[in-house]
Amino acid sequence: MLPEFAELIKNRRSTRAYTQDRVERSVVERICTAARMAPSGANLQPGAFHVLTGAALAALTGDLKSASADGTPIDLEYSYFPSPMSAALKARQRAAGYALYSALGIGRRDIAARRAQFDRNYEFFGAPVGIIVTIDRNMGKGCFMDLGMAVMGFLLAAESEGLGATGIGAIANYGPIVHQHLGLPNDEMVVCGIALGHPDRDAAVNQFRTDRAALDEFTSFRGFEEEGTL
Repeated sequence: MLPEFAELIKNRRSTRAYTQDRVERSVVERICTAARMAPSGANLQPGAFHVLTGAALAALTGDLKSASADGTPIDLEYSYFPSPMSAALKARQRAAGYALYSALGIGRRDIAARRAQFDRNYEFFGAPVGIIVTIDRNMGKGCFMDLGMAVMGFLLAAESEGLGATGIGAIANYGPIVHQHLGLPNDEMVVCGIALGHPDRDAAVNQFRTDRAALDEFTSFRGFEEEGTL
Protein backbone atom coordinates (compact mmCIF):
# COMPACT_ATOMS: atom_id res chain seq x y z
CA MET A 1 0.00 0.00 0.00
CA LEU A 2 1.36 3.40 -0.92
CA PRO A 3 2.14 5.50 2.18
CA GLU A 4 0.15 8.41 0.76
CA PHE A 5 -2.99 6.32 0.42
CA ALA A 6 -2.55 4.73 3.84
CA GLU A 7 -2.33 8.20 5.35
CA LEU A 8 -5.34 9.44 3.35
CA ILE A 9 -7.68 6.67 4.45
CA LYS A 10 -6.39 6.79 8.03
CA ASN A 11 -7.02 10.53 8.33
CA ARG A 12 -10.49 10.49 6.79
CA ARG A 13 -13.22 11.12 9.32
CA SER A 14 -16.83 12.24 9.43
CA THR A 15 -16.77 16.03 9.59
CA ARG A 16 -19.70 17.58 11.46
CA ALA A 17 -18.64 21.24 11.64
CA TYR A 18 -17.54 23.46 8.76
CA THR A 19 -16.32 26.94 8.00
CA GLN A 20 -18.25 28.96 5.46
CA ASP A 21 -15.32 29.16 3.06
CA ARG A 22 -16.51 28.63 -0.48
CA VAL A 23 -15.93 25.38 -2.33
CA GLU A 24 -15.43 26.01 -6.02
CA ARG A 25 -17.60 24.11 -8.47
CA SER A 26 -14.50 22.84 -10.28
CA VAL A 27 -13.34 21.14 -7.07
CA VAL A 28 -16.70 19.43 -6.59
CA GLU A 29 -16.61 18.33 -10.21
CA ARG A 30 -13.21 16.70 -9.66
CA ILE A 31 -14.51 14.89 -6.59
CA CYS A 32 -17.63 13.63 -8.37
CA THR A 33 -15.57 12.50 -11.35
CA ALA A 34 -13.22 10.58 -9.06
CA ALA A 35 -16.18 8.94 -7.30
CA ARG A 36 -17.55 7.72 -10.63
CA MET A 37 -14.35 5.72 -11.13
CA ALA A 38 -15.61 3.19 -8.55
CA PRO A 39 -16.19 -0.32 -9.89
CA SER A 40 -19.72 -1.55 -10.55
CA GLY A 41 -21.26 -4.79 -11.75
CA ALA A 42 -21.54 -4.84 -15.56
CA ASN A 43 -20.35 -1.21 -15.44
CA LEU A 44 -23.92 -0.07 -14.68
CA GLN A 45 -22.56 2.84 -12.61
CA PRO A 46 -25.69 3.12 -10.45
CA GLY A 47 -26.56 6.26 -8.53
CA ALA A 48 -26.37 10.00 -9.01
CA PHE A 49 -25.03 13.00 -7.08
CA HIS A 50 -27.19 16.13 -6.93
CA VAL A 51 -25.05 19.03 -5.68
CA LEU A 52 -26.60 22.02 -3.90
CA THR A 53 -25.20 25.22 -2.45
CA GLY A 54 -26.38 28.72 -1.64
CA ALA A 55 -30.12 29.39 -1.86
CA ALA A 56 -30.90 25.93 -3.24
CA LEU A 57 -29.31 24.25 -0.22
CA ALA A 58 -30.85 26.72 2.24
CA ALA A 59 -34.34 26.07 0.86
CA LEU A 60 -33.95 22.32 1.21
CA THR A 61 -32.50 22.43 4.71
CA GLY A 62 -35.26 24.80 5.79
CA ASP A 63 -37.96 22.36 4.73
CA LEU A 64 -36.16 19.38 6.29
CA LYS A 65 -35.78 21.19 9.61
CA SER A 66 -39.44 22.21 9.54
CA ALA A 67 -40.50 18.61 8.87
CA SER A 68 -38.50 17.41 11.85
CA ALA A 69 -39.79 20.19 14.13
CA ASP A 70 -43.40 19.55 13.08
CA GLY A 71 -43.13 15.83 13.73
CA THR A 72 -43.68 14.88 10.09
CA PRO A 73 -43.64 11.06 9.95
CA ILE A 74 -40.41 9.56 8.66
CA ASP A 75 -40.80 8.05 5.20
CA LEU A 76 -37.66 5.96 4.66
CA GLU A 77 -37.80 3.71 1.62
CA TYR A 78 -35.22 1.16 2.66
CA SER A 79 -33.99 -0.55 5.82
CA TYR A 80 -30.77 1.04 7.06
CA PHE A 81 -30.13 -0.83 10.30
CA PRO A 82 -30.74 -4.51 11.09
CA SER A 83 -33.97 -5.30 12.93
CA PRO A 84 -33.57 -6.64 15.50
CA MET A 85 -30.05 -5.38 16.14
CA SER A 86 -27.73 -7.84 17.87
CA ALA A 87 -26.26 -7.01 21.26
CA ALA A 88 -22.77 -6.70 19.77
CA LEU A 89 -23.90 -4.22 17.11
CA LYS A 90 -26.01 -2.31 19.64
CA ALA A 91 -22.92 -1.91 21.83
CA ARG A 92 -20.96 -0.57 18.86
CA GLN A 93 -23.77 1.89 18.07
CA ARG A 94 -23.92 3.10 21.66
CA ALA A 95 -20.16 3.55 21.82
CA ALA A 96 -20.24 5.76 18.73
CA GLY A 97 -23.06 7.83 20.16
CA TYR A 98 -21.30 8.17 23.50
CA ALA A 99 -18.11 9.37 21.79
CA LEU A 100 -20.04 11.97 19.80
CA TYR A 101 -22.09 13.37 22.67
CA SER A 102 -19.13 13.32 25.07
CA ALA A 103 -17.11 15.41 22.62
CA LEU A 104 -19.97 17.91 22.57
CA GLY A 105 -20.47 17.88 26.35
CA ILE A 106 -24.03 16.60 25.98
CA GLY A 107 -25.21 14.48 28.89
CA ARG A 108 -26.91 11.12 28.54
CA ARG A 109 -30.22 12.45 29.82
CA ASP A 110 -30.17 15.74 27.91
CA ILE A 111 -32.75 14.67 25.35
CA ALA A 112 -33.29 18.20 23.99
CA ALA A 113 -29.59 18.71 23.24
CA ARG A 114 -29.33 15.28 21.65
CA ARG A 115 -32.32 16.01 19.46
CA ALA A 116 -30.86 19.37 18.46
CA GLN A 117 -27.59 17.71 17.50
CA PHE A 118 -29.41 15.06 15.46
CA ASP A 119 -31.31 17.79 13.63
CA ARG A 120 -27.95 19.12 12.48
CA ASN A 121 -28.13 16.26 9.96
CA TYR A 122 -30.92 18.16 8.21
CA GLU A 123 -28.70 21.25 8.01
CA PHE A 124 -25.85 19.24 6.44
CA PHE A 125 -23.97 20.24 9.61
CA GLY A 126 -23.62 23.76 8.28
CA ALA A 127 -21.54 22.73 5.27
CA PRO A 128 -21.60 25.12 2.31
CA VAL A 129 -22.23 22.24 -0.09
CA GLY A 130 -24.78 19.46 0.25
CA ILE A 131 -25.06 16.45 -2.02
CA ILE A 132 -28.13 14.27 -2.41
CA VAL A 133 -27.30 10.71 -3.43
CA THR A 134 -30.00 8.84 -5.34
CA ILE A 135 -30.45 5.52 -7.10
CA ASP A 136 -32.94 4.12 -9.59
CA ARG A 137 -35.52 2.06 -7.68
CA ASN A 138 -35.33 -0.62 -10.37
CA MET A 139 -31.70 -1.42 -9.55
CA GLY A 140 -30.98 -4.66 -7.71
CA LYS A 141 -29.76 -4.80 -4.12
CA GLY A 142 -26.20 -5.40 -5.30
CA CYS A 143 -26.24 -1.98 -6.92
CA PHE A 144 -26.40 -0.43 -3.45
CA MET A 145 -22.98 -2.00 -2.86
CA ASP A 146 -21.72 -0.40 -6.07
CA LEU A 147 -23.17 2.95 -5.05
CA GLY A 148 -21.52 2.59 -1.64
CA MET A 149 -18.15 2.22 -3.33
CA ALA A 150 -18.82 5.41 -5.29
CA VAL A 151 -19.72 7.24 -2.08
CA MET A 152 -16.50 6.04 -0.46
CA GLY A 153 -14.63 7.26 -3.53
CA PHE A 154 -16.31 10.63 -3.04
CA LEU A 155 -15.26 10.82 0.61
CA LEU A 156 -11.65 9.92 -0.15
CA ALA A 157 -11.51 12.35 -3.05
CA ALA A 158 -12.80 15.09 -0.76
CA GLU A 159 -10.08 14.23 1.76
CA SER A 160 -7.45 14.41 -0.98
CA GLU A 161 -8.66 17.93 -1.80
CA GLY A 162 -8.14 19.01 1.80
CA LEU A 163 -11.88 19.12 2.44
CA GLY A 164 -14.11 17.46 5.01
CA ALA A 165 -17.19 15.39 4.30
CA THR A 166 -19.64 13.03 5.94
CA GLY A 167 -22.42 10.79 4.73
CA ILE A 168 -25.87 11.59 6.12
CA GLY A 169 -28.30 8.68 6.12
CA ALA A 170 -30.91 10.76 7.97
CA ILE A 171 -31.58 12.81 4.83
CA ALA A 172 -33.49 9.81 3.46
CA ASN A 173 -35.93 10.07 6.39
CA TYR A 174 -37.76 12.72 4.40
CA GLY A 175 -37.17 11.40 0.91
CA PRO A 176 -40.42 12.81 -0.51
CA ILE A 177 -39.45 16.34 0.54
CA VAL A 178 -36.05 16.00 -1.11
CA HIS A 179 -37.70 14.40 -4.14
CA GLN A 180 -40.00 17.38 -4.58
CA HIS A 181 -37.21 19.94 -4.15
CA LEU A 182 -35.05 18.32 -6.81
CA GLY A 183 -37.90 17.49 -9.17
CA LEU A 184 -36.69 13.91 -9.40
CA PRO A 185 -38.37 11.34 -11.66
CA ASN A 186 -40.66 8.83 -9.96
CA ASP A 187 -38.17 5.97 -10.26
CA GLU A 188 -35.42 7.83 -8.39
CA MET A 189 -34.91 6.94 -4.70
CA VAL A 190 -33.21 9.23 -2.19
CA VAL A 191 -30.47 7.18 -0.51
CA CYS A 192 -28.53 9.65 1.64
CA GLY A 193 -26.90 13.04 1.76
CA ILE A 194 -23.26 14.12 1.91
CA ALA A 195 -22.01 17.29 3.60
CA LEU A 196 -18.93 18.83 1.98
CA GLY A 197 -16.78 21.80 2.88
CA HIS A 198 -13.72 23.06 4.71
CA PRO A 199 -13.65 21.48 8.17
CA ASP A 200 -13.70 23.67 11.26
CA ARG A 201 -10.62 22.09 12.80
CA ASP A 202 -11.20 23.76 16.18
CA ALA A 203 -14.73 22.42 16.63
CA ALA A 204 -15.04 19.85 19.43
CA VAL A 205 -17.29 17.66 17.31
CA ASN A 206 -14.44 17.17 14.85
CA GLN A 207 -11.96 16.00 17.48
CA PHE A 208 -13.32 12.59 18.40
CA ARG A 209 -12.75 9.34 16.50
CA THR A 210 -14.79 6.16 16.50
CA ASP A 211 -13.03 2.83 17.01
CA ARG A 212 -12.58 0.22 14.30
CA ALA A 213 -12.76 -3.52 14.82
CA ALA A 214 -9.47 -5.38 15.15
CA LEU A 215 -8.29 -7.31 12.09
CA ASP A 216 -9.05 -10.71 13.63
CA GLU A 217 -12.67 -9.69 14.31
CA PHE A 218 -13.64 -9.34 10.66
CA THR A 219 -10.99 -11.22 8.68
CA SER A 220 -10.06 -14.87 8.23
CA PHE A 221 -7.10 -16.26 6.28
CA ARG A 222 -6.81 -19.66 4.64
CA GLY A 223 -4.00 -21.28 2.72
CA PHE A 224 -1.25 -18.82 3.66
CA GLU A 225 0.45 -21.44 5.79
CA GLU A 226 1.10 -23.58 2.70
CA GLU A 227 4.70 -23.66 1.52
CA GLY A 228 5.27 -21.60 -1.59
CA THR A 229 2.17 -19.45 -1.20
CA LEU A 230 2.77 -15.98 -2.58
